[in-house]
Amino acid sequence: MKALIRFVPARVLAGSVAAIAVAAFAAPAASAAVKPSAPRQHTFDGAGGAVFALTDNTAGNAVAAYHRAGDGTLTAAGTYATGGLGGILSGSVVDHTASQGALALDRHRGLLIAVNPGSDTISVFLVDGDHLTLSQVLSSGGDFPVSVTVRGNHAYVLNALGGGSLYGYRLDGRHLTAISGSLRALGLGTTAASAFTATPGQVALTPDGTQLLVTTKATGNDVDVFAVGPDGRLSASPVVNTLTGAVPFAAAFGRDGHVVIAEAGPNAVATFTLSHGGQLTQLGIASTGQAATCWIVRAGQHFYASNAGSGSVSGYDVAHSGGLTALGNTATDAGTVDAAAAAHGRFLYVQTGKAGIVDEFAVGSGGSLAQVGSVTVPGGAGGEGIAAS
Repeated sequence: MKALIRFVPARVLAGSVAAIAVAAFAAPAASAAVKPSAPRQHTFDGAGGAVFALTDNTAGNAVAAYHRAGDGTLTAAGTYATGGLGGILSGSVVDHTASQGALALDRHRGLLIAVNPGSDTISVFLVDGDHLTLSQVLSSGGDFPVSVTVRGNHAYVLNALGGGSLYGYRLDGRHLTAISGSLRALGLGTTAASAFTATPGQVALTPDGTQLLVTTKATGNDVDVFAVGPDGRLSASPVVNTLTGAVPFAAAFGRDGHVVIAEAGPNAVATFTLSHGGQLTQLGIASTGQAATCWIVRAGQHFYASNAGSGSVSGYDVAHSGGLTALGNTATDAGTVDAAAAAHGRFLYVQTGKAGIVDEFAVGSGGSLAQVGSVTVPGGAGGEGIAAS
Protein backbone atom coordinates (compact mmCIF):
# COMPACT_ATOMS: atom_id res chain seq x y z
CA MET A 1 0.00 0.00 0.00
CA LYS A 2 1.28 3.46 -0.88
CA ALA A 3 -0.16 6.75 0.27
CA LEU A 4 0.38 10.01 -1.56
CA ILE A 5 -1.26 13.37 -1.99
CA ARG A 6 -3.08 13.85 -5.31
CA PHE A 7 -2.45 17.27 -6.82
CA VAL A 8 -3.04 16.36 -10.46
CA PRO A 9 -6.77 16.72 -11.33
CA ALA A 10 -6.84 13.82 -13.79
CA ARG A 11 -5.13 10.47 -14.21
CA VAL A 12 -5.16 7.65 -16.68
CA LEU A 13 -7.58 4.79 -16.12
CA ALA A 14 -5.46 1.84 -15.04
CA GLY A 15 -6.46 -1.78 -15.31
CA SER A 16 -9.68 -3.46 -16.23
CA VAL A 17 -11.86 -5.77 -14.20
CA ALA A 18 -14.52 -6.50 -16.79
CA ALA A 19 -14.39 -10.12 -15.68
CA ILE A 20 -15.99 -9.08 -12.42
CA ALA A 21 -18.96 -7.72 -14.32
CA VAL A 22 -19.40 -11.10 -15.97
CA ALA A 23 -19.04 -12.91 -12.65
CA ALA A 24 -21.56 -10.62 -10.99
CA PHE A 25 -24.35 -12.16 -13.05
CA ALA A 26 -24.21 -13.82 -16.42
CA ALA A 27 -27.80 -12.68 -17.25
CA PRO A 28 -29.37 -10.03 -16.30
CA ALA A 29 -30.11 20.69 -11.87
CA ALA A 30 -31.07 23.40 -10.20
CA SER A 31 -32.34 23.26 -6.61
CA ALA A 32 -36.04 22.74 -6.06
CA ALA A 33 -38.05 22.56 -2.88
CA VAL A 34 -41.22 20.66 -2.06
CA LYS A 35 -43.36 22.04 0.73
CA PRO A 36 -43.48 19.38 3.47
CA SER A 37 -46.55 18.48 5.44
CA ALA A 38 -46.32 18.80 9.21
CA PRO A 39 -44.32 15.81 10.50
CA ARG A 40 -45.90 13.50 13.02
CA GLN A 41 -44.08 12.52 16.20
CA HIS A 42 -40.93 10.50 15.47
CA THR A 43 -40.97 6.82 16.36
CA PHE A 44 -37.37 5.62 16.16
CA ASP A 45 -37.34 3.52 19.34
CA GLY A 46 -39.31 0.50 20.45
CA ALA A 47 -39.76 -3.02 19.19
CA GLY A 48 -40.37 -2.06 15.58
CA GLY A 49 -38.82 0.25 13.03
CA ALA A 50 -38.57 0.77 9.30
CA VAL A 51 -36.55 -0.29 6.26
CA PHE A 52 -36.23 1.84 3.13
CA ALA A 53 -35.13 0.62 -0.33
CA LEU A 54 -34.35 2.76 -3.37
CA THR A 55 -35.71 1.52 -6.70
CA ASP A 56 -33.37 3.49 -9.01
CA ASN A 57 -36.12 3.17 -11.63
CA THR A 58 -35.30 5.15 -14.78
CA ALA A 59 -38.99 5.93 -15.35
CA GLY A 60 -39.24 7.58 -11.94
CA ASN A 61 -37.06 6.93 -8.91
CA ALA A 62 -38.77 6.04 -5.64
CA VAL A 63 -38.20 4.85 -2.10
CA ALA A 64 -40.17 1.81 -0.95
CA ALA A 65 -40.89 1.94 2.79
CA TYR A 66 -41.48 -1.10 5.00
CA HIS A 67 -42.60 -1.45 8.59
CA ARG A 68 -40.23 -3.63 10.60
CA ALA A 69 -41.97 -5.79 13.19
CA GLY A 70 -40.35 -6.84 16.44
CA ASP A 71 -39.35 -10.19 14.91
CA GLY A 72 -37.63 -8.46 11.98
CA THR A 73 -40.22 -9.22 9.31
CA LEU A 74 -41.21 -6.49 6.87
CA THR A 75 -44.60 -5.23 5.71
CA ALA A 76 -45.03 -2.75 2.85
CA ALA A 77 -45.90 0.71 4.17
CA GLY A 78 -45.81 2.86 1.03
CA THR A 79 -43.83 3.98 -1.99
CA TYR A 80 -42.58 7.56 -2.25
CA ALA A 81 -41.44 9.26 -5.46
CA THR A 82 -38.12 11.07 -5.15
CA GLY A 83 -38.96 13.67 -7.77
CA GLY A 84 -36.00 12.42 -9.84
CA LEU A 85 -34.91 9.60 -12.12
CA GLY A 86 -32.84 6.49 -11.64
CA GLY A 87 -29.87 5.78 -13.89
CA ILE A 88 -27.94 2.81 -15.25
CA LEU A 89 -24.18 2.71 -15.71
CA SER A 90 -22.86 1.18 -18.91
CA GLY A 91 -21.92 -2.45 -18.27
CA SER A 92 -23.97 -2.90 -15.11
CA VAL A 93 -25.76 -6.17 -14.43
CA VAL A 94 -27.57 -6.56 -11.12
CA ASP A 95 -26.67 -3.15 -9.70
CA HIS A 96 -27.47 -0.10 -11.81
CA THR A 97 -25.09 2.25 -9.99
CA ALA A 98 -22.33 -0.17 -8.89
CA SER A 99 -22.13 1.64 -5.58
CA GLN A 100 -22.79 1.41 -1.86
CA GLY A 101 -24.80 3.99 0.05
CA ALA A 102 -27.32 5.40 -2.43
CA LEU A 103 -29.55 6.02 0.61
CA ALA A 104 -28.36 7.68 3.81
CA LEU A 105 -30.43 7.84 7.00
CA ASP A 106 -29.86 10.46 9.69
CA ARG A 107 -31.65 8.81 12.61
CA HIS A 108 -31.08 11.74 14.96
CA ARG A 109 -32.76 14.31 12.73
CA GLY A 110 -35.19 11.95 11.04
CA LEU A 111 -33.89 12.55 7.52
CA LEU A 112 -33.46 10.20 4.58
CA ILE A 113 -31.32 11.30 1.62
CA ALA A 114 -31.56 9.54 -1.76
CA VAL A 115 -29.58 9.93 -4.99
CA ASN A 116 -31.20 10.40 -8.40
CA PRO A 117 -28.50 9.38 -10.93
CA GLY A 118 -30.63 10.10 -13.98
CA SER A 119 -31.44 13.64 -12.82
CA ASP A 120 -28.15 14.67 -11.16
CA THR A 121 -30.04 15.46 -7.96
CA ILE A 122 -30.53 14.27 -4.41
CA SER A 123 -33.86 14.04 -2.58
CA VAL A 124 -34.39 14.77 1.10
CA PHE A 125 -37.24 13.09 2.98
CA LEU A 126 -38.56 13.74 6.47
CA VAL A 127 -38.88 10.40 8.28
CA ASP A 128 -41.66 9.59 10.72
CA GLY A 129 -41.44 5.88 11.52
CA ASP A 130 -42.19 4.15 8.20
CA HIS A 131 -43.75 7.29 6.66
CA LEU A 132 -41.82 9.68 4.40
CA THR A 133 -42.45 13.27 3.32
CA LEU A 134 -40.42 14.69 0.45
CA SER A 135 -39.04 18.08 1.55
CA GLN A 136 -36.22 18.99 -0.88
CA VAL A 137 -34.79 18.11 -4.28
CA LEU A 138 -31.28 19.56 -4.70
CA SER A 139 -28.57 19.54 -7.33
CA SER A 140 -25.87 16.93 -6.73
CA GLY A 141 -23.27 19.35 -8.05
CA GLY A 142 -22.06 16.83 -10.62
CA ASP A 143 -22.84 14.02 -13.04
CA PHE A 144 -24.61 10.80 -12.00
CA PRO A 145 -24.74 10.76 -8.15
CA VAL A 146 -24.36 7.24 -6.74
CA SER A 147 -23.58 7.48 -3.01
CA VAL A 148 -24.35 9.83 -0.13
CA THR A 149 -23.16 10.08 3.48
CA VAL A 150 -24.36 12.16 6.43
CA ARG A 151 -22.97 12.74 9.90
CA GLY A 152 -23.20 15.61 12.34
CA ASN A 153 -23.97 18.85 10.53
CA HIS A 154 -22.73 17.81 7.09
CA ALA A 155 -23.65 15.57 4.17
CA TYR A 156 -21.75 14.76 0.98
CA VAL A 157 -22.72 13.20 -2.33
CA LEU A 158 -20.44 11.26 -4.69
CA ASN A 159 -20.94 11.82 -8.42
CA ALA A 160 -19.61 8.93 -10.51
CA LEU A 161 -19.23 10.36 -14.03
CA GLY A 162 -17.42 13.34 -15.51
CA GLY A 163 -14.25 12.22 -13.76
CA GLY A 164 -16.04 11.86 -10.43
CA SER A 165 -16.74 14.61 -7.91
CA LEU A 166 -17.87 15.38 -4.37
CA TYR A 167 -20.37 18.01 -3.27
CA GLY A 168 -21.18 19.06 0.28
CA TYR A 169 -24.21 20.27 2.22
CA ARG A 170 -24.77 21.86 5.61
CA LEU A 171 -27.61 20.62 7.80
CA ASP A 172 -29.65 23.22 9.63
CA GLY A 173 -32.20 21.26 11.59
CA ARG A 174 -33.94 19.17 8.93
CA HIS A 175 -32.93 21.38 6.01
CA LEU A 176 -29.94 20.94 3.66
CA THR A 177 -28.07 23.84 2.08
CA ALA A 178 -25.23 23.46 -0.42
CA ILE A 179 -21.85 24.51 0.98
CA SER A 180 -20.25 27.21 -1.15
CA GLY A 181 -16.89 26.10 -2.51
CA SER A 182 -17.45 22.45 -1.53
CA LEU A 183 -17.14 20.90 -5.00
CA ARG A 184 -14.09 18.64 -5.30
CA ALA A 185 -13.21 17.04 -8.64
CA LEU A 186 -11.71 13.57 -8.30
CA GLY A 187 -10.01 13.56 -11.69
CA LEU A 188 -10.63 9.86 -12.26
CA GLY A 189 -11.05 10.03 -16.03
CA THR A 190 -14.34 8.15 -16.03
CA THR A 191 -16.95 8.84 -18.71
CA ALA A 192 -20.44 7.66 -19.54
CA ALA A 193 -18.88 4.95 -21.70
CA SER A 194 -16.65 3.62 -18.89
CA ALA A 195 -17.34 0.16 -17.55
CA PHE A 196 -19.23 0.30 -14.28
CA THR A 197 -16.23 -1.13 -12.43
CA ALA A 198 -14.21 2.01 -13.31
CA THR A 199 -16.43 4.56 -11.55
CA PRO A 200 -16.05 5.45 -7.85
CA GLY A 201 -18.09 3.28 -5.50
CA GLN A 202 -18.78 4.97 -2.17
CA VAL A 203 -18.38 8.11 -0.11
CA ALA A 204 -18.29 7.64 3.67
CA LEU A 205 -17.66 9.95 6.61
CA THR A 206 -15.63 8.53 9.49
CA PRO A 207 -17.52 8.07 12.78
CA ASP A 208 -16.09 11.33 14.18
CA GLY A 209 -16.89 13.21 10.96
CA THR A 210 -13.35 14.59 10.54
CA GLN A 211 -12.40 12.57 7.44
CA LEU A 212 -14.19 11.47 4.30
CA LEU A 213 -13.33 8.32 2.31
CA VAL A 214 -13.96 7.65 -1.39
CA THR A 215 -13.42 4.23 -2.97
CA THR A 216 -12.33 4.40 -6.61
CA LYS A 217 -12.72 0.72 -7.57
CA ALA A 218 -10.73 -0.15 -10.73
CA THR A 219 -10.09 3.44 -11.79
CA GLY A 220 -6.98 3.60 -9.64
CA ASN A 221 -7.41 0.91 -6.97
CA ASP A 222 -7.35 3.75 -4.46
CA VAL A 223 -9.10 4.88 -1.32
CA ASP A 224 -9.00 8.69 -1.28
CA VAL A 225 -9.18 10.39 2.13
CA PHE A 226 -10.16 14.05 2.49
CA ALA A 227 -9.92 16.08 5.67
CA VAL A 228 -13.21 17.74 6.69
CA GLY A 229 -12.95 21.29 7.96
CA PRO A 230 -15.19 22.78 10.68
CA ASP A 231 -17.17 24.62 7.99
CA GLY A 232 -17.70 21.40 6.04
CA ARG A 233 -15.26 22.19 3.26
CA LEU A 234 -12.94 19.38 2.28
CA SER A 235 -9.18 19.56 1.90
CA ALA A 236 -8.14 20.76 -1.55
CA SER A 237 -6.62 17.36 -2.38
CA PRO A 238 -7.02 13.91 -0.84
CA VAL A 239 -4.48 11.50 0.52
CA VAL A 240 -4.48 8.72 -2.07
CA ASN A 241 -4.06 5.23 -0.63
CA THR A 242 -3.16 2.86 -3.46
CA LEU A 243 -4.27 -0.76 -2.94
CA THR A 244 -2.75 -2.44 -5.98
CA GLY A 245 -5.14 -4.87 -7.64
CA ALA A 246 -7.66 -4.66 -4.79
CA VAL A 247 -10.51 -2.84 -6.61
CA PRO A 248 -11.73 -1.26 -3.33
CA PHE A 249 -15.50 -1.06 -3.69
CA ALA A 250 -17.06 -0.29 -0.30
CA ALA A 251 -16.09 0.46 3.30
CA ALA A 252 -17.51 0.16 6.81
CA PHE A 253 -16.16 1.23 10.19
CA GLY A 254 -15.50 -0.95 13.24
CA ARG A 255 -15.92 -0.11 16.91
CA ASP A 256 -12.13 -0.14 17.35
CA GLY A 257 -11.69 2.51 14.67
CA HIS A 258 -10.79 0.03 11.95
CA VAL A 259 -11.77 0.57 8.34
CA VAL A 260 -13.13 -2.65 6.81
CA ILE A 261 -13.08 -2.73 3.01
CA ALA A 262 -14.70 -5.07 0.49
CA GLU A 263 -12.16 -5.71 -2.27
CA ALA A 264 -13.66 -6.90 -5.56
CA GLY A 265 -10.30 -7.76 -7.15
CA PRO A 266 -9.34 -10.69 -4.89
CA ASN A 267 -12.94 -11.18 -3.59
CA ALA A 268 -11.80 -10.44 -0.08
CA VAL A 269 -12.43 -8.43 3.07
CA ALA A 270 -9.51 -6.40 4.44
CA THR A 271 -9.01 -4.36 7.61
CA PHE A 272 -7.00 -1.15 8.01
CA THR A 273 -6.09 1.51 10.51
CA LEU A 274 -6.67 5.11 9.42
CA SER A 275 -4.25 7.76 10.65
CA HIS A 276 -5.19 11.36 11.40
CA GLY A 277 -3.16 12.23 8.32
CA GLY A 278 -5.35 10.05 6.07
CA GLN A 279 -3.03 7.06 5.59
CA LEU A 280 -4.44 3.54 5.56
CA THR A 281 -2.32 0.69 6.94
CA GLN A 282 -3.48 -2.87 6.31
CA LEU A 283 -3.93 -5.16 9.31
CA GLY A 284 -5.58 -8.27 7.90
CA ILE A 285 -7.26 -9.80 4.86
CA ALA A 286 -9.50 -12.81 4.28
CA SER A 287 -10.81 -14.30 1.04
CA THR A 288 -14.56 -14.84 0.89
CA GLY A 289 -14.19 -17.68 -1.59
CA GLN A 290 -17.15 -16.14 -3.41
CA ALA A 291 -17.64 -14.14 -6.63
CA ALA A 292 -17.96 -10.34 -6.99
CA THR A 293 -17.43 -9.39 -3.35
CA CYS A 294 -18.32 -5.70 -3.48
CA TRP A 295 -20.43 -4.43 -0.54
CA ILE A 296 -19.86 -4.53 3.21
CA VAL A 297 -21.86 -3.41 6.25
CA ARG A 298 -21.58 -3.71 10.01
CA ALA A 299 -24.34 -5.30 12.09
CA GLY A 300 -23.50 -4.93 15.77
CA GLN A 301 -20.11 -6.55 16.28
CA HIS A 302 -20.23 -8.47 12.99
CA PHE A 303 -19.51 -7.53 9.37
CA TYR A 304 -21.22 -8.92 6.29
CA ALA A 305 -19.90 -8.73 2.72
CA SER A 306 -22.24 -9.13 -0.25
CA ASN A 307 -21.17 -11.38 -3.13
CA ALA A 308 -23.18 -10.50 -6.25
CA GLY A 309 -21.85 -13.35 -8.36
CA SER A 310 -22.49 -16.05 -5.75
CA GLY A 311 -25.83 -14.86 -4.37
CA SER A 312 -24.50 -14.86 -0.82
CA VAL A 313 -23.27 -12.83 2.13
CA SER A 314 -20.03 -13.66 4.00
CA GLY A 315 -19.85 -12.93 7.72
CA TYR A 316 -16.77 -11.89 9.71
CA ASP A 317 -15.74 -10.84 13.18
CA VAL A 318 -12.89 -8.35 13.48
CA ALA A 319 -10.51 -8.61 16.42
CA HIS A 320 -8.96 -5.60 18.15
CA SER A 321 -5.78 -6.41 16.23
CA GLY A 322 -7.68 -6.28 12.94
CA GLY A 323 -7.62 -10.02 12.42
CA LEU A 324 -10.63 -11.54 10.67
CA THR A 325 -12.61 -14.60 11.76
CA ALA A 326 -14.95 -16.06 9.15
CA LEU A 327 -18.55 -16.74 10.23
CA GLY A 328 -19.54 -18.58 7.06
CA ASN A 329 -21.52 -17.83 3.92
CA THR A 330 -25.31 -17.50 3.76
CA ALA A 331 -27.32 -17.83 0.55
CA THR A 332 -29.52 -14.97 -0.65
CA ASP A 333 -31.64 -14.34 -3.70
CA ALA A 334 -29.72 -13.72 -6.93
CA GLY A 335 -27.54 -10.67 -7.41
CA THR A 336 -26.64 -9.75 -3.83
CA VAL A 337 -25.85 -6.04 -3.48
CA ASP A 338 -26.16 -3.50 -0.65
CA ALA A 339 -27.37 -4.29 2.88
CA ALA A 340 -28.42 -2.52 6.09
CA ALA A 341 -28.58 -3.52 9.76
CA ALA A 342 -31.28 -2.65 12.28
CA ALA A 343 -32.11 -2.98 15.97
CA HIS A 344 -28.50 -2.67 17.14
CA GLY A 345 -27.40 -5.41 14.75
CA ARG A 346 -30.15 -7.94 15.54
CA PHE A 347 -31.43 -7.90 11.94
CA LEU A 348 -29.79 -7.68 8.51
CA TYR A 349 -31.63 -6.65 5.33
CA VAL A 350 -29.95 -7.57 2.04
CA GLN A 351 -30.84 -6.11 -1.35
CA THR A 352 -30.65 -8.55 -4.24
CA GLY A 353 -30.65 -6.81 -7.59
CA LYS A 354 -31.66 -9.53 -10.03
CA ALA A 355 -35.37 -9.36 -9.13
CA GLY A 356 -35.35 -6.45 -6.69
CA ILE A 357 -35.86 -8.58 -3.58
CA VAL A 358 -34.90 -7.64 -0.02
CA ASP A 359 -34.03 -10.70 2.07
CA GLU A 360 -34.66 -10.45 5.82
CA PHE A 361 -32.33 -12.12 8.34
CA ALA A 362 -32.14 -12.41 12.11
CA VAL A 363 -28.56 -12.23 13.39
CA GLY A 364 -27.64 -14.90 15.96
CA SER A 365 -25.34 -14.34 18.93
CA GLY A 366 -22.41 -15.85 17.04
CA GLY A 367 -23.15 -13.94 13.86
CA SER A 368 -25.10 -16.71 12.10
CA LEU A 369 -27.96 -15.58 9.86
CA ALA A 370 -31.45 -17.07 9.88
CA GLN A 371 -33.83 -15.89 7.16
CA VAL A 372 -37.15 -14.63 8.50
CA GLY A 373 -38.72 -13.50 5.23
CA SER A 374 -38.31 -11.49 2.04
CA VAL A 375 -40.13 -8.76 0.11
CA THR A 376 -40.07 -7.74 -3.54
CA VAL A 377 -39.55 -4.01 -4.13
CA PRO A 378 -41.97 -2.77 -6.84
CA GLY A 379 -39.94 -1.62 -9.84
CA GLY A 380 -36.75 -2.29 -7.89
CA ALA A 381 -34.85 -4.74 -10.10
CA GLY A 382 -31.29 -3.50 -10.41
CA GLY A 383 -31.85 -0.94 -7.68
CA GLU A 384 -29.26 -0.14 -5.03
CA GLY A 385 -29.65 1.77 -1.78
CA ILE A 386 -31.06 0.54 1.51
CA ALA A 387 -31.34 1.98 5.01
CA ALA A 388 -32.92 0.78 8.24
CA SER A 389 -34.02 2.28 11.55
